[in-house]
Amino acid sequence: MKKSLGNLAPCSINDLAGLVRTRLKRMQYRPDLLDGFIADIGLITTPP
Repeated sequence: MKKSLGNLAPCSINDLAGLVRTRLKRMQYRPDLLDGFIADIGLITTPP
């Protein structure tokens, strides 16, 4: 996500917020990617 946003030049904070929302919406359809992020930071996904 950082790479795709880093190559853009939004004109305002509202433009940037819209781009971030679009990228996050795409990520929600990739559970494998989200699982990787959660595992990488060490969060536990199952309750004790």
